[in-house]
Amino acid sequence: MDTLTQVRRIWKPIVFLLCLVPALLIVTDAFELTGRLGANPVEEIQDRFGIWALRFIMITLAVTPLRRVTGWNWLARFRRMFGLFTFFYVLMHFLAWLILDQGVLLSAILEDIVERPFITIGFVALLLLTALAATSTNAMRRRLGRRWQTLHNATYVIAVLGVWHYWWQVKQDITEPLIYASVLAVLLGARVWWQWQRRRKQAIAYGS
Repeated sequence: MDTLTQVRRIWKPIVFLLCLVPALLIVTDAFELTGRLGANPVEEIQDRFGIWALRFIMITLAVTPLRRVTGWNWLARFRRMFGLFTFFYVLMHFLAWLILDQGVLLSAILEDIVERPFITIGFVALLLLTALAATSTNAMRRRLGRRWQTLHNATYVIAVLGVWHYWWQVKQDITEPLIYASVLAVLLGARVWWQWQRRRKQAIAYGS
């Protein structure tokens, strides 16, 4: 069995199940089967879904640098899965706020959006993620052609909005948002460096 076949038949199902574990633990903790959600369970559910959404966007962005550093091209096979799990956890984070926190009450929702700008930022990130999830299939990639890559470059914007959303949400200790911001800076910085190196080589080749 070659590497790509192993990835498709063995490792992708395993990784898929592992990606579901955080969501399952939130549900089981809600029913006090594996733990408890604390004094404010609604806020805890929102926070845990949101944190995992941030982690998955970082994991998604880490695929390309890891692939380039290690030469493990099969890592690219997991990128779409990680991106879709990012969307899933962001959607759960949003639904927890919409249903459990706001009770789908329009007046409360509009008031929250106006008075708490970080919610607006999060909502914009969700809309962008929805567009990426809807166009993540191979058929949509073929249909959109070059526009597909342009659209999916919004991943970088989503990551920035996600960190920004978390940073504004935190009231005092910014240690965790700072960690995510630092990781994101490294992941985006690596891409900027590689792009600069590629253009530099092209300029040298053209000059010669």
